[in-house]
Amino acid sequence: MTVRPRRSVLYMPGSNARAIEKARALPADGVILDLEDAVAPDAKETARKQVAEAVKAGGFGAREIFVRVNAIDTLWHADDLSAAAHAAPDAILVPKVSDPDQLEIIGRRLLDMGTDHKTRVWAMIETPVAVLNVRAIADAARDSETRLAGFVLGTNDLAKETGARLVPGRAPMLSWLSTCVLAARAAGIAVLDGVYNELADMDGFARECRDGRDLGFDGKTLIHPNQIGPCNEVFSPSADEVAQARKIITAFDLPENKGKGVVSLGGRMVERMHADIARRTVAIAEAIAAPGG
Repeated sequence: MTVRPRRSVLYMPGSNARAIEKARALPADGVILDLEDAVAPDAKETARKQVAEAVKAGGFGAREIFVRVNAIDTLWHADDLSAAAHAAPDAILVPKVSDPDQLEIIGRRLLDMGTDHKTRVWAMIETPVAVLNVRAIADAARDSETRLAGFVLGTNDLAKETGARLVPGRAPMLSWLSTCVLAARAAGIAVLDGVYNELADMDGFARECRDGRDLGFDGKTLIHPNQIGPCNEVFSPSADEVAQARKIITAFDLPENKGKGVVSLGGRMVERMHADIARRTVAIAEAIAAPGG
């Protein structure tokens, strides 16, 4: 099983050359080079060129590189998409996606531009309409032309658009978060939690990471390098979890258990689906431990 860890994915302003250079050495699993919210209107063109050059230059190691373009209904989107398409990052992150038609349009444009097939598309889910349409948006992944590979939750925008408060535990939006995770899993795509705004509150950040992990998110988007370490720790399988996972795999791999759907292990009954979960746990742990992981 091949998996890619996405525990920590850090936003970096595309207009800040120093930040982009720093991103090449940070222990984040992914970096979002941002052309949208982090870049002022008068800096968009410079940022676009700078980000494209940085992606082409490479040097980011095993880190997954995203370029967040401006939304499809903005003045900057077409030029952003073209620059990103020709730079060929791992993924193009599209904000304000509200329906699958937008992804089909982007997919066709990427095809027309001859964009490298390794470049996938990720959608930001950050409006009430997007949450209401999230199953249809996720199902766009079944059309290979859309290249849809994952969701990023825009929790700040969701709070702004709905009036929901970003309180500890995020009770006002838990149902929305869970719905997005369900839609992503049903379509077989990845899903990342939104950012945590209080940089000084590391305890609160760790709690929100744990909450996101428990909800089923693959990882969390971040706004500061100081958040990478705690986030990686939470979203990494613990040594005990990996050891238990290996025991489950070994039990089901025994010749006498090959055809069984349930086995007894350590005084409890374990189903074959637990072996599937165990294999993913081990695969993630091995990917994290691999050189550059």
